[in-house]
Amino acid sequence: MFAHVISGATLGIDAYLVRVECTTTNGLLKFSVVGLPDNAVRESVHRVSGAIRNSDMELPGHHYTINLAPADVRKEGSAYDLPIALAILAATSRAELRNPERFMTMGELALDGDLRPVHGALVMALEARRKGLDGIVLPRANAREAAMVEGIRVLPVESLNEAVELFESGPEKKQPFVVDRKTIFSEDPVYPWDFADVKGQESVKRAIEVAAAGGHNVLLIGPPGSGKTMLAKRLPTILPPMTFEEAIETTKIHSVAGLLPPDSALVVHRPFRSPHHTISDAALVGGGTVPRPGEISLAHHGVLFLDELPEFARNVLEVLRQPLEEGCVTISRSRMSVEYPSSFMLVCAMNPCPCGNHGNPRQECTCTLQQIQKYIGKVSGPLLDRIDIHVDVPAVKYDELSSKSAGETSRSIRARLIGAREIQSRRFKGRKGFFCNAEMGTHEIKEFCRIGEEGAELLKLAMSKLGLSARAYDRILKVARTIADLARSAEIKPEHLSEAIQYRSLDRTLRT
Repeated sequence: MFAHVISGATLGIDAYLVRVECTTTNGLLKFSVVGLPDNAVRESVHRVSGAIRNSDMELPGHHYTINLAPADVRKEGSAYDLPIALAILAATSRAELRNPERFMTMGELALDGDLRPVHGALVMALEARRKGLDGIVLPRANAREAAMVEGIRVLPVESLNEAVELFESGPEKKQPFVVDRKTIFSEDPVYPWDFADVKGQESVKRAIEVAAAGGHNVLLIGPPGSGKTMLAKRLPTILPPMTFEEAIETTKIHSVAGLLPPDSALVVHRPFRSPHHTISDAALVGGGTVPRPGEISLAHHGVLFLDELPEFARNVLEVLRQPLEEGCVTISRSRMSVEYPSSFMLVCAMNPCPCGNHGNPRQECTCTLQQIQKYIGKVSGPLLDRIDIHVDVPAVKYDELSSKSAGETSRSIRARLIGAREIQSRRFKGRKGFFCNAEMGTHEIKEFCRIGEEGAELLKLAMSKLGLSARAYDRILKVARTIADLARSAEIKPEHLSEAIQYRSLDRTLRT
């Protein structure tokens, strides 16, 4: 006898259909799984046989051959348990499945027949809709995630018995699981900290506000205890809310990485990733025998914070250059090539020298000039060039620390940023892949970052005096565009350019 069930597999942050086929022949009880299965898939036959017996269903003593097509792509994970079990039951006439080819099926089986959640439910539901299937059958714990996809019937089940009953009665008859997308997406984030906690540092807070408004990369340089980490950790509290498209893209990455909690629907708040400086290049950008997303992809549409930047290995920092330019990372292996999106806001913090007191008027620096240059030289010039805003974070004065007055709250700063992002949203309407000024390409810079003669002269003077690169020229224009948006100005004025240039001068200072 022969039977088949439709399932799916992930490749990068996308999915493709997998046809789970089962045929039986007379002989002793034996299972053969073909179609490039990994160890987790090979072991599935033990979970499946136990689940079938413990669900009060008979498993005849045959030789079962299970094929996962297409057979030239490696299959991994435990999501094939349920479709394999259904295919075996149908091939042995223990279950009569109705329209199994019209519904994608996925789920991990426990030995008692219960279903456990799996990874990638969102991308599977998107692929099922794209292929024109009627719905998707999956564990109940994954239902909210899959139900975020409109135009596909989501049918959650809790056990193998329930799945069999669903297909025997006709899955098209069952009421699909639905969620209120607007309610989920409108949930306000709750943070344990606020920008009002930051004493002083008004110029630094202004620079961070500009960076957050346009999605620009920022480097904070200052002595220990000046508040660099404190400021960076409060950055998510002022970031504008994610659009639905951004939330879907971010959730797809977290879903395939297995980082989406059970019963979750969407990643609705911008991620904040802060890896330790001992991280490897593969863990940062992604990789492995079977490629997995790295920290830069998990920070997609959010913040990647690298504290103590010079302490990161040189090869680790250098792999950031392509993602910062292109907003994606491509991982190539002998059998496949996978692309992960990585459009993130890079926030870095570092000391000005090994002892941390270079330029501090209240503490004497004990480092030699050679030590300072070697320390700063750990961060390459091309990487610094890709960071839009460089900010000097001075030590906080006693009067500011002891002040009883509270600073501006994150809520009020966020309101200004939302207004600036709304301007950018209208500007980039109809342009796929653009959410903020930092993502503009050469064509968009020419169209939206025009400056008058006075501004052109100012920028020309800055380029010649500071020796800035062509990349720095583009980034100055992007930052100036954001400053103009915060000021609700349709034009980029000389004062906007002047402030943007100020944020680029520090890298020249560091390398002299």
